[in-house]
Amino acid sequence: MVTKHSFGEPVDTGAVLEDISTQVETIPCGVVTQEFPFEWQFGMQPGDIVYGLGETVRGMNKRGFSYTSWCFDQSAQNESSPYMYGAHNFFVVFGAKTFGMFFDTASKITFDIGWTESDTITVTTKDTGVTVYAITADNDGMTELESIVHQFRHMIGQSYIPPKWAFGFQQSRWGYKTEADVREVVRRYEQAEIPLDAVCLDIDYMTEYEDFTVDTKKFPDMKKLTAELKQKGVRLVPIIDAGVKQKKGYSVYDEGIKNGYFCKKEDGTEYTAGVWPGKSHFTDFLNDKAALWFGMHYKVLTDLGIEGFWNDMNEPAMFYSEESLKEVFDHIKSLEGKNLDIDSFFEFTPLSNSTFNRDDDYARFYHNMTQKDGSTKRIRHDKVHNLFGSRMTKAASDALAQIESDKRILLYSRASTVGAHRYGGIWTGDCCSWWSHLEMQIKMIAGLNMCGFLYTGSDTGGFGADTSRDLVLRWTAFSAFTPLMRNHAAWNTRNQECYSFEHPEDFKSILELRYALIPYLYSEYVKAAVKGDMLFKPLSFVWPKDALARETEDQLLVGNDIMIAPVYKQNATGRYVYLPEDMTQVTWQNSCVTQTAVTKGIHFVEVPLNTVVFFVRKGHAVPLAKPASCVDQLSSEIAQIVGDGDSYQLYEDDGFTRTVTLEGHVRTVTR
Repeated sequence: MVTKHSFGEPVDTGAVLEDISTQVETIPCGVVTQEFPFEWQFGMQPGDIVYGLGETVRGMNKRGFSYTSWCFDQSAQNESSPYMYGAHNFFVVFGAKTFGMFFDTASKITFDIGWTESDTITVTTKDTGVTVYAITADNDGMTELESIVHQFRHMIGQSYIPPKWAFGFQQSRWGYKTEADVREVVRRYEQAEIPLDAVCLDIDYMTEYEDFTVDTKKFPDMKKLTAELKQKGVRLVPIIDAGVKQKKGYSVYDEGIKNGYFCKKEDGTEYTAGVWPGKSHFTDFLNDKAALWFGMHYKVLTDLGIEGFWNDMNEPAMFYSEESLKEVFDHIKSLEGKNLDIDSFFEFTPLSNSTFNRDDDYARFYHNMTQKDGSTKRIRHDKVHNLFGSRMTKAASDALAQIESDKRILLYSRASTVGAHRYGGIWTGDCCSWWSHLEMQIKMIAGLNMCGFLYTGSDTGGFGADTSRDLVLRWTAFSAFTPLMRNHAAWNTRNQECYSFEHPEDFKSILELRYALIPYLYSEYVKAAVKGDMLFKPLSFVWPKDALARETEDQLLVGNDIMIAPVYKQNATGRYVYLPEDMTQVTWQNSCVTQTAVTKGIHFVEVPLNTVVFFVRKGHAVPLAKPASCVDQLSSEIAQIVGDGDSYQLYEDDGFTRTVTLEGHVRTVTR
């Protein structure tokens, strides 16, 4: 059951599609202690667990820390990071009283979950109003946790479904600067016989970092390159950034200025901030006309044969504003010639970084936000900050549906809020090549699924810092199960393409497992999207009364049949795994599979570096295809079935048609 409660003057975020009547009675869970600024509290019992909040640091259980929804360019995040790239305001309390809460607001909102007071959840927001949805389980044959999430997913609409090829492996790096670089990457993967479906292009392919341009000195014939690579089953996936370069004669800039499509300051002039091209303007994605205008520019690249995009820097990230830069220069100048003692020196050192993503800069510009009746309302950016990246994704999705009406286009973003899950996927931002960040990704993905983001994954191997061979292998073994599987790294880090390390055959084996699993992963993904289910679940969602299942945070159910227990510790030769029931252990090594029956309980499982182990639930079956060099080359025939079950209900389609339905596309595969 869902109840709806409104406080203050909420902005329509577009997150909820279902028409739910506003309730006048008090929220059935917790207490509203202030209506505006809004504050809600709930007293937890000692054993209560809190799941959700999507993209956040720390464990699956969010208890014990304070999290803030504020889309932020938070690279090198750590346990103390209060916010990240996404703002996902849904959680479930699981315990003495089990219920879900969605706080629908575009403003900054803080979730203090037993941090200030160990037994109290306190949710606060002050900038605009908030619509609160309280959800309790229905008697629908599901566990309470599954029922609550299922109802929430129904409220917010069906998750984005990408083309099937997007389940293949993608190789990316900030630093593939020329056509020759791209061809070399593809050649090296072919030489090593490692599967590959896409090469992602970072900002280097553009002319002076201008959106919707191609530097013809670096890429003389992008259309020809795209066509040649597609013949090999490899797509190009270019980046699109949020900032539009301020430059007369650049058509996107000129059109935006002429039509008033950029965000403006209070005095009506265009707001300016520095990003990759230097001084830039920002499209008013909250205005429908401006959003469609920007989105239709993707046609420049689809006309070159491009079938996928990743949107970046759309929190929006800002290196500086004209105002913040002046403030810093004035401050530095005031320190010139002074004796910098312990106090003044530590005042001086952080100044050059103090212009990044400042709250006061976000309060300097405005949107003309389109309302439901078609009128526009002027609203300051910081009041609706969390919508910016999501609306960029929606702008691209809506336009691409017109540009390519007959096929799905790959689209994923860095910034997001609930609602954007209908238009594209996300990756989890600029993580680092740290073992702790691999662990964080494992514990984050179920929370993202709860909020509707099914097409998601992390920068395999880590984006920042120098990685190591063993970390990339372990991360690749985890990413073999995530829908978005992309190896991505920064320009100034060690090369981490799979062929860059000794014994590339180990990477080949793990990638071949991924491709063997694609029929299962694609099938379970589409079923989850259409039915409003999760692809990744904590064990307690299926075994809620099992005390050890509730405590386990580093194992996941993938679809309805597989359980994974990734290795995420350096130098580990294996790990302890808890099985809530008897299962089949599937071991993949050197592209060969073996199966072993394992009884319920705790087991130490050996997992050498070149090996992937997963488990199939009792009475279940998982189909495996014969691995191929790319998704286009995968056979529709199932090579073998693992697990002790007799059959599997396999979903299949052409992989690109926009309309997706289960009816007529599911067949039974048997041994």
